[in-house]
Amino acid sequence: MWHILLACYERIGWSMDKVRFKIPLSKVVDDFQFEKLYESTNFEDIEIESADVNRPGLLMIGFTDYFDSNRIQILGKVELTYLDQFGYEQRYKLLEEIFKTSVPAVIITRGMQVGPEMFELAEEYDKTVLRCEESTSELMSALISYLNVQIAPRITRHGVLVEVYGEGILIMGESGVGKSEAAIELLKRGHRLVADDAVEIKRVSNKTLVGSAPDIIRHFVELRGIGVIDVKEIFGMGAVKDTESIDLIIHLEPWVEGKQYDRLGMVDEYTNVMGINVSSMTVPVKTGRNIAVIIEVAAMNNRQKRMGYNAAVELNNRLLKRMEEETQY
Repeated sequence: MWHILLACYERIGWSMDKVRFKIPLSKVVDDFQFEKLYESTNFEDIEIESADVNRPGLLMIGFTDYFDSNRIQILGKVELTYLDQFGYEQRYKLLEEIFKTSVPAVIITRGMQVGPEMFELAEEYDKTVLRCEESTSELMSALISYLNVQIAPRITRHGVLVEVYGEGILIMGESGVGKSEAAIELLKRGHRLVADDAVEIKRVSNKTLVGSAPDIIRHFVELRGIGVIDVKEIFGMGAVKDTESIDLIIHLEPWVEGKQYDRLGMVDEYTNVMGINVSSMTVPVKTGRNIAVIIEVAAMNNRQKRMGYNAAVELNNRLLKRMEEETQY
């Protein structure tokens, strides 16, 4: 199925690693249910490319240094109260400093009323003006968090992403090693599928990666000998999930006789993905090994480590303590 997806992307001119940093303003408006006070003529074509938002108080009084016109501008109680102390002409002049730039939209918070100069400037400069009932701080927090996910840098990698005991497990390995089969067994054991074959990974912060499936193959799994199956239809809605953070990467590889594999887990291993080190491990695949059970145990063990308990370290401490006791005698 990976080669089918790749062919589809190439056909429409996308690169699998092409980073897409924009989101339509119309989607932001729909998701937040903003009230449209004035809709610009190019509303459907406006795209948001910055996850930051701005309160343009300094811009209105003439300080234009470092102003980023790609950001959504938010006018709250402070800004509108400041404008209320002036007459129409002065308010018009102050607001014009915002509207004459290339800002994508202006949002009024707290459901506050605006004067006629706002509508006149919106029409003159063809700018979208929106309104919401939330406070300025609430809106800024929610909007920044939302945009950080929506326009985060991203790559697409060959693998399977599942949620196991609340841990996001990215299973990687060569084609045919058994990634999809392990995912199906995990589904039967009550866990959830996020993506099969192609995993779109977004870097939503300096510490967090979030994975999802491309829309075209979401909730589908390819099994050699059977074909493509719809997990949602066969296993139910509880067996799928749209997104999940990536907490652990498991590399599956064919068992190689004579190769030394980690048996204690004393040394933590990491895989760097988009500049973030993610805990990882290599699991050899061999006839008779139940990979799904191994992944379950790995998920629980990784969760324990993140909570401050490391079984390998605990065993090592016990051994050292026993050696000290025997030395004393």
